[in-house]
Amino acid sequence: MVDLTSEMAGLWAALGPAPAHRGRVIQFASANTGEGVSTVAREFARLAAVRARKAVWLIDADLAQQGQLDAVAAQPDRFGRVGEAAAASPDGSIFYAVTPPVLGQDNRPVAPARLMTARSCLGGRLWVTRFRAESLRSGQRAEPVDDPRYWDIMRRHADTIIIDSPAADRNDMPIVLAPFVDATVLVVAAETTSADGPVALRDEIESVGGRIAGVVMNRSTYKPPGFLKRMMG
Repeated sequence: MVDLTSEMAGLWAALGPAPAHRGRVIQFASANTGEGVSTVAREFARLAAVRARKAVWLIDADLAQQGQLDAVAAQPDRFGRVGEAAAASPDGSIFYAVTPPVLGQDNRPVAPARLMTARSCLGGRLWVTRFRAESLRSGQRAEPVDDPRYWDIMRRHADTIIIDSPAADRNDMPIVLAPFVDATVLVVAAETTSADGPVALRDEIESVGGRIAGVVMNRSTYKPPGFLKRMMG
């Protein structure tokens, strides 16, 4: 088990609370696989759920490798009992498309939003999504869509929406979603010494109109190299 409560408290303080009139969307992303994004996003979601005025949502946007709900369910002492599955979209919108579409038993296309559910924990203060990747057949792909509707509707129902995005070296999800979120937080592994990946991802996100809120190291005892200090400055 990894407990990043103190580190996430510092990030919460730096970002500040969500506006009173609308929820905010914060994306956690990394340039390379294995940087620890899922752990950081989950720990931030847990702290946010305790401090937020309304419910917090943790969106597992790694549609090919779902793991957040399993990780939460495996820690009942920290996240509490996981509730029953519910719809992950209030109005049927969603942030991905499936091609070719999934067909139901009636041979009609299944709405993409129906492939994602959410379950509550922490007494209903935190909701965690799960994409039913097992419903896809060979040749079908779930890919992000360039559309803000899902995030706009979620802002009405949640205090903070946290996106755990897949690494940019295997999926363009962080770039596609960047213009629609309030801020992106880059996660960098402690062993990282090269600036190429994080700086390139930062530049790509900013080039599409996204905002970088900061950089999180996944090991608090590590002294970040100079290029990270400049990025966080």
